[in-house]
Amino acid sequence: QVQLVESGGGSVEPGGSLRLSCAASGYTTGRVCMGWFRQPPGKAREGVTTINTESGITRYADSVKGRFTLSRDNSANTMYLQMNSLKPEDTDKYYCAAVAVSSGNYCSLSDRSYIDWGQGTQVTVSS
Repeated sequence: QVQLVESGGGSVEPGGSLRLSCAASGYTTGRVCMGWFRQPPGKAREGVTTINTESGITRYADSVKGRFTLSRDNSANTMYLQMNSLKPEDTDKYYCAAVAVSSGNYCSLSDRSYIDWGQGTQVTVSS
């Protein structure tokens, strides 16, 4: 049974930093697409960043490029999202998602491509 467990959310002032973690268990393949998603109020859920655990290739939404960095530790089956220069508009609940894939080096930023989801962790940016 696949399980995704998020941690690391919290409250910071604008310009501050947070690091989110997502630990995955239950996958039997080494090629997994993992990502972080958020859903601003009144808007559709959006992909923030994704990573292919085999190739290590990442993708970022334009709104977070240059500020967020996604990495993974395959030995721990965990991905980390380092969020710097946080803005009030980054406030949201962040969800970890994953899906086992059979091929490819890139992972989609569309939430429709993901099957397994965590419970979410809240990030609040305010002064």
